Amino acid sequence: MGSSMIRVLDLFAGAGGLTAGFHEASERFRSVAAVEMDPYAAASYRATFPEADVYAGPIQDWLAEGAVPSEVDVVVGGPPCQGFSTLGKQDAEDARNRLWEQYAQAIKRARPKYFVVENVPAFGKSPQYRDFLAATRPGEFLEDYSFDFRVLNAADYGAPQARRRAVLIGHHRDMAAPGFPAPTYGPDGIDGLSPYRTVQNALRSVPARPDMDERFDAVRTLVGVREVPGAFSPRELHVSRRYTPKSLERFAAIPEGGNRNDLPDSLKAPCWRRHTTGSMDVMGRLYWDRPSVTIRTEFFKPEKGRYLHPVENRAITHYEAALLQGFPESHRFVGSRTAIARQIGNAVPIPLGAAIARRIQKEV
Repeated sequence: MGSSMIRVLDLFAGAGGLTAGFHEASERFRSVAAVEMDPYAAASYRATFPEADVYAGPIQDWLAEGAVPSEVDVVVGGPPCQGFSTLGKQDAEDARNRLWEQYAQAIKRARPKYFVVENVPAFGKSPQYRDFLAATRPGEFLEDYSFDFRVLNAADYGAPQARRRAVLIGHHRDMAAPGFPAPTYGPDGIDGLSPYRTVQNALRSVPARPDMDERFDAVRTLVGVREVPGAFSPRELHVSRRYTPKSLERFAAIPEGGNRNDLPDSLKAPCWRRHTTGSMDVMGRLYWDRPSVTIRTEFFKPEKGRYLHPVENRAITHYEAALLQGFPESHRFVGSRTAIARQIGNAVPIPLGAAIARRIQKEV
C-alpha cells in the first residue's frame, strides 16, 4: 500500500456524498475536480471540498471545453438514472440514459487507474450497461479498461439504511482488479458480522423537537446572482414543516412501525380507502430497531413513504436524513429545503462509499 495522494475526479457529483465516503476511508484521497449541473449541489460540493475545481454545468459542456484533468487516479460518479429507474417511466429514449457515454469519455481522457459507477440496481439490466460493457472490448474506445458489477446494500457496510445500489468498479488493464468490499454488518450479527446499525443508533442523540428553523431562514450565501440558504452543517438542518391539524391527527393515530393502514376510515384520504393494496410504506413510521428504508429526495413528505419519525408526530428532518445517509458534521449544504433534500436523497451513503474506497486504496 502506498502513501502518496490519490487524486479523485467526481462526475455527476451532487453534493459530494461519494467523495465524502472516499475522504472518510483515508486521508490519501483528495478531490481534485468535480462536475455537477445543479448549481446548488455544486455550491454544496464547493463549500465542503474547497480544494477541488468544481464545474457547475452540464458534463457535455465541460468535456467540450477540454477541462478534464490529466492527472487523476480514480474517477467516481453516478450518471442520472431516471430513464431506467423502476421508480420512473422507464423511457428508453430519455436523454439521461446516454450520460454514461460522457462518463466513459471522461475516463478515456483522464486515463485513471480505477473508476467507480453507482446507480440503481436496474442499471445492470439496461441497454446502457450492455453498451458500457461493449465499449471495453478489444478495438473499442475503452479497450484499456475492464470492470466488475455487483449490487450492494449500504446496510451491509455500516449505513443505518437499507439502500441497494448497482456498483461498477473498473480498472485499467495494467492494474489489479480491486474486487468488492466484503460485508461487515448483517442482521443480528450473524456469521461474525456486526449487527446492522439501526435508526435508533443514528438518531439517539437528536433533539426530539426541530430547533433550527430560525437559523435556516437567516443564513445566506451567493450562488450565481441569487442569495440562497446556506451553507449549513447537518446539525443546522434540524428544521420542521408546518403540518395541518388533520395531518397531526393522522400521525398521532399511527403506532410505531405502523402506516396508513392503521388509520381509521375517518382519517384516511379517499384514495387510501379505495386502494387497500400497493405500497404500505405510505404514512409509515420508521422502525427504531432496524435500518431505515431508502432515503429518497422527498423524505420530508410522509405521504411519499415510510418517513415518519419512529415516535414523534412528524416526518424526519433534513438533519436526521443526513445522519441516516452517514454525512459527517463537516459536510456543508447550500440551497432551499427542497434543493438540500434532493442533495441528501440522491447521495451515496457515506459508509458504502468508504467501503469501496478502502478496496481501491489497497491497490493504488
